[in-house]
Amino acid sequence: MFIPYRSRSLLHKSPFGAVAAGEEIALRVIMPRHMQCRGVTLRWGDYDGAWEQSLPFQWEAMEGESEEWWRCCLELHEPGLLRYRFAYESEDGTGSIGDAGQGVGKIGEEGWFRLTVYDPAARLPDWVPGGVLYQVFPDRFCNSGKPKQGVPEDRILRDDWFGEPQWKPDKHGRITQYDFFGGDLAGIGGKLGYLKSLGVTCIYLNPIFLARSNHRYDTADYFRIDPLLGNEEDFSSLCRQAHGMGIKLILDGVFSHTGDDSVYFNRRGTFPGPGAYESQDSPYFDWYSFEHWPEDYKCWWGIDILPELREDHPAVLDFFAGETGVARHWLRQGADGWRADVADELPDVFLDRLYEACAEEKPEAYLLGEVWEDASRKWSHGGRRRYLLGGQLHSVMNYPLAEAILRFACLEGEDAAEQLARVIESQLEHYPPYAIAGLMNHIGTHDTPRALTRLLEASSDLKSARRRLKLCVVLQYTLPGNPCVYYGDEAGLRGGKDPLNRACYPWGREDGDLLAYYRALGALRAEHREAFSGVDFRLLSAALGCIAYVRRDMIVIANANPHAITYELPPGLHCNGVVEVEAESAAFQPLAPS
Repeated sequence: MFIPYRSRSLLHKSPFGAVAAGEEIALRVIMPRHMQCRGVTLRWGDYDGAWEQSLPFQWEAMEGESEEWWRCCLELHEPGLLRYRFAYESEDGTGSIGDAGQGVGKIGEEGWFRLTVYDPAARLPDWVPGGVLYQVFPDRFCNSGKPKQGVPEDRILRDDWFGEPQWKPDKHGRITQYDFFGGDLAGIGGKLGYLKSLGVTCIYLNPIFLARSNHRYDTADYFRIDPLLGNEEDFSSLCRQAHGMGIKLILDGVFSHTGDDSVYFNRRGTFPGPGAYESQDSPYFDWYSFEHWPEDYKCWWGIDILPELREDHPAVLDFFAGETGVARHWLRQGADGWRADVADELPDVFLDRLYEACAEEKPEAYLLGEVWEDASRKWSHGGRRRYLLGGQLHSVMNYPLAEAILRFACLEGEDAAEQLARVIESQLEHYPPYAIAGLMNHIGTHDTPRALTRLLEASSDLKSARRRLKLCVVLQYTLPGNPCVYYGDEAGLRGGKDPLNRACYPWGREDGDLLAYYRALGALRAEHREAFSGVDFRLLSAALGCIAYVRRDMIVIANANPHAITYELPPGLHCNGVVEVEAESAAFQPLAPS
């Protein structure tokens, strides 16, 4: 079938992918000569159809006896998410050329192509690209053994580090008490050498502020470190130690809700008050939305221990993003950025202010968002989001890629390799280059089952699952973006849904083979950081359980099949090395150029 337009081909669209506002875009449509085309028109406008414009193409040239080339150029001066397709007029009448999927334009199709236009001033902090992130669930990583001061008396303190985390709801199905294993900031500091050996360049900490729960997403006081973890000086000391070893540190920002047992809500009367639950005269009363005060209030996902904040309220904005606000305070204490929890539930005005505050306080601060879907066209808060257009987030957690990698490793579906390639190529086309270079490429977090456990479900035994994990990790470490290791994955830690995915790091009981594998990949990434820092990516093939691609001067060939394959490299392809990994052999070796 004749293909008049491919959005991912430089012959048809230049530059490739997302474009900076003010940058000239050249489009070329190729029409069959036999149609005797009289004209081609670009139809473009707002992605959601709010407005539309047209621009005529100019006839460019004949190519051989069968093709006519038509070309037009345009500049788009405002960031936004746009759509476009083409109309044509021929001797036989008029018609359309639209997206048939994967950027392939076909005659008669009505689908729209997508175009991301971003702020040319947007940039990623220099230290982020090409790095390795490491996610720490603070209570479960390492207990330094230092005495803990000021710990609430109602906490269940565990003394069996290798024990299974507990999840015991009361008779109403609610969790009212949590178990704590005593991991702390000093413990993390004591393991910086270990993290350095993995090639880690940035630690991402789950919440560290005072809270009732062990996960600490129910913040009680944003200006106080939880006493089981340490204090503010312990945090600053950790930052100084990490920086001395070339490691950055970003914090988890829970900005959409607080805990009910908090300085601000104070439902349990724990704090001096008055909190919003206690009095309508509380300075925090307007921070929350009450239907009928005090019991009927808006809460996160209907969970009453997590009263939802009015994130667009001036006092809330100032509290988090003001001159003396939460974001700036902890950057001043040594943090290097924030991960915005449930970023899709934060309004634009909040993300705008947060970005501005971080950029002013520390220009090299990294702002990452939790977005589970395609962040370039996400719809929430009643509108199309502009996370990646500049001025809100540098990048996002890459959940779509995580799912595609795991499905590929498990060969879920006959087209698992093709599905993985589609996710990669779609992100490369629709995310701005700085956002791609800043992606957090994980294969599991505190919100998902452990990767090894997920792989066990599709494997005959643990040996096979470990091999599949190695396959996943190679992809995680070599695809555009930056790998993020969920603490303990490199040591063979397993666990299903929360809380089993949050077990303690198995110090002294690590899977040595897996650990060595992660270290080798960390060393490879460090040695070739320039190759892995950018967005250079060339897909060689994706079919029959195998995907192969080029990252500048590195070739990666990943075979998810239970049998070995022979892969023939395209003629004339030159590179400095090849990374090969197979699900069953789990071979990893940089090879000499061939």
